[in-house]
Amino acid sequence: MQNRSASASRSGHSGGASRVRRRALLGTAVLVVLVAVAGLLAYLTRDGKADSKAHVPTASSASPSTPSVSPSDSPPPVGHRGALPVPPTTHDPIAFGKAAAAALWSYDARASSQPEYRAALHGWLTKESKYADAASVDALLPSAVLWKEMAANGQFATASVNEGHFPDSFTQALQANPGALTTAHIYAVTVSGTQSIAWIGSPAGGAEGRTTTLAIQCRPEQPCALAGVLPAVAP
Repeated sequence: MQNRSASASRSGHSGGASRVRRRALLGTAVLVVLVAVAGLLAYLTRDGKADSKAHVPTASSASPSTPSVSPSDSPPPVGHRGALPVPPTTHDPIAFGKAAAAALWSYDARASSQPEYRAALHGWLTKESKYADAASVDALLPSAVLWKEMAANGQFATASVNEGHFPDSFTQALQANPGALTTAHIYAVTVSGTQSIAWIGSPAGGAEGRTTTLAIQCRPEQPCALAGVLPAVAP
């Protein structure tokens, strides 16, 4: 039985000029903060890979302007049959990043179609089109054809999030230049957790560790939103 990772590799997505432009703008916004981070350079070139874990700083250590963490801002989303992921209302980039990662790692091919699931994930994206990289989200999804095969096999996945943090490079760059966030207000958040996949004949399924770095936009006057998914884990 193919898992989510294998199915994503079959997805084909054409790269239009507008998508390239959005990705470049998003990459530039994050690079303003993360300067020469290899994982974010890969976000522009789409060809680098990294898998490292960083020290977990507190949200307040990044910058005086960084949103503070509140327990009520960290609703742990759980994948349920029939439920499509809905973004939480929070101004905390780490809480939102954890919720977004769980949404990306959870799906139920029995209860929704691929276009429905895709539309739900697009609902997490920032409404600022120049920073919203929908293609980076779509790249993680199985194709519509493969989704139908998954549905026939009763495949679904749930996710648990272990932790989320600002990468070390993010906090260091932000401490060096606290004003770097003032244009796009995009934060890099690295999240780790576990994805559990099950299907007909294998109700217990199997579990695999997951780690991803997300670009989260949190403007002071509005709740956080997803800007994009980086192809490599930021150190």
